[in-house]
Amino acid sequence: MKKRMPWLLAAALAAAAPASAQQAPTAYDRAIAAGYKALTMCSGLFNAGREQAQIEATELNGIYPEYDALVPTLASEVDAGRKMVAVPFDDALPPRIAAWRPNLGCVQLPIGAGADALAALPRFDAAAPALDREPWPLGDKDASARPTGDRKRLRQSVDAAFDGASHGEANLTTGVIVVQRGRIIAEKYRQGFGPHVSQRTWSVAKSIAGTVVGVAVGEGLIDPAQPAPVPQWQTPGDPRAAITTDQLLRMASGLHSSTAGNRTDALYFGGAAVSEETVAWPLEAPPGTRFRYANNDIVLAMLGLRTRAGDDARALAFPFAALLWKIGMTRTVPETDWKGNYVMSSQVWTTARDLARFGLLYQQDGVFLGERILPQGWAKYVATPSGPQPGGDFGYGATFWLMNNSPGVPADTYAAFGNRGQYVVIVPGQEIVIVRRGEDPSGKRFDIAKFTADVLAALR
Repeated sequence: MKKRMPWLLAAALAAAAPASAQQAPTAYDRAIAAGYKALTMCSGLFNAGREQAQIEATELNGIYPEYDALVPTLASEVDAGRKMVAVPFDDALPPRIAAWRPNLGCVQLPIGAGADALAALPRFDAAAPALDREPWPLGDKDASARPTGDRKRLRQSVDAAFDGASHGEANLTTGVIVVQRGRIIAEKYRQGFGPHVSQRTWSVAKSIAGTVVGVAVGEGLIDPAQPAPVPQWQTPGDPRAAITTDQLLRMASGLHSSTAGNRTDALYFGGAAVSEETVAWPLEAPPGTRFRYANNDIVLAMLGLRTRAGDDARALAFPFAALLWKIGMTRTVPETDWKGNYVMSSQVWTTARDLARFGLLYQQDGVFLGERILPQGWAKYVATPSGPQPGGDFGYGATFWLMNNSPGVPADTYAAFGNRGQYVVIVPGQEIVIVRRGEDPSGKRFDIAKFTADVLAALR
């Protein structure tokens, strides 16, 4: 009898096989690839004001291997007047469509939906406060200060993040900010990017979602220790009704997902709705007994918050009124699905400066400019492990990763991590926040622990 090939080795060999030996893309593959391109192009153009060629060279390059070769073969049809992008993919079906709305960014229609569905998309059209002329950190006035420590060494450390070799092979840094004692002491961007140019956060959005939930806890809308108020689980006899919001925030729901890491392509790029896709997975472990990193857990926590908000208008407004606009994150755009559910496990577009403001909120224990935004103890809660933990170099709190085992990094350091090299590192004891933005190709990981240690060493 032949021995079974370990699944990781089998997957690696399949990925390395020549294109002629691999299966041709299915109709569904083409639909997902078209949705990936439509949504990314829409967000890059209309959230960030970027150029189409730059988006194709960065966000749409070096993506998931099964779509990397397929996406460039699909044409984008940009309607600047309606702020819409359509990507044809099948002669028998309408193109995949993504359309922009104020504050809520781009949303994609389901596979098979045409442009006539755009009129029914959820909207939140309130005007963001004009804060640019306000003093930092609420605005951008007088943001910078000289660092303490070795300024030359700090500059060299930041420059090294952009060389594509010092912190991993072939990574691509687009921006770095270092904040010390509330002021920006280092800031650098790749050409074509800058303080007000946004990018997708990928999983840094999970930490933003956890913060929105934290504000809701302070307002009495959510109790993390109680079962998550997910309406679809409330049928008598459904064991998922016992899953708590705390377990969702800690990736300990026990829910099955299609892949480790829970790629959720149907939700992100296929036009599936949160209230359809994420609520359907069954349990495969008792809640609270297993760590499994999952996009679903975080969007389910946000779905529970939508339930507690009481009405859709309040639910859409809540992240802005309760958090983002209070701390000057006026260029941050959390996107929704076509039914108005926030996809805040990944689909948030924001700037490096807005992420620096976000890090400052935690570095200051949930207080911003003297106002308590997060309930007392929330910063400690998200940075404290509880229950099952992941393997590897980093622990996990509640939507934040723990860097307590990283050489040269203080044990109280925690961080928001995102795909393609998005990082917000918080070092409370040294009053330091480090933001690194990137468009790292698939599989080319930036060494955030080494970079953090290098920056901290320069500031001693």
